[in-house]
Amino acid sequence: MRLFVALALPSSSVSDLERVVAPLRPAWPGLRWTGQEAWHLTLAFLGEVEDGLESRLGTRLERAAARHASLLLSLRGAGAFPAPGRARVLWAGIQGDRRGLAALAASVAAGARRAGAPPSGEGRRYQPHLTLARCRAPADVRPLVEQLSGYDGRPWTASEVYLIRSRPGGEPRYQTLGTWRLRASPASH
Repeated sequence: MRLFVALALPSSSVSDLERVVAPLRPAWPGLRWTGQEAWHLTLAFLGEVEDGLESRLGTRLERAAARHASLLLSLRGAGAFPAPGRARVLWAGIQGDRRGLAALAASVAAGARRAGAPPSGEGRRYQPHLTLARCRAPADVRPLVEQLSGYDGRPWTASEVYLIRSRPGGEPRYQTLGTWRLRASPASH
């Protein structure tokens, strides 16, 4: 089964971003736009994982989550991988406690590795983002990045880590297999 670990966005953040992105989609029919139901903030993409690993993975993810405080985050701006002039992925940026987010992603990846499900893309620096669209062939999305550059979403507190099963082409596309709470942040007391 194909798994990833992520943070969810609150419905208010999803709605705000959708109001900005929806009018842009018709002018860019060559992009494969992700729907709002698929919007999440990936911490670690595990790829294909053998059946039966969920319980070991759950134990490790619970430990990782317990070591980290909840995170104050927001969506801001846009960019593209590998670059806006030859993009494969158009994304919305993440602002807020990026240091805490990177530390959580590293803990999640280490836990997955110990459980026997090493994340794909290991060795690459964690680059938090929310995928808005994918390109079948490299595309020049500089105008889109420019249009989204001023986007500044309202802050939210990420307080849970999710283990999600992805079914390419399946329904439902994403299935939550488990959730684990992050510690309450010191500022929230």
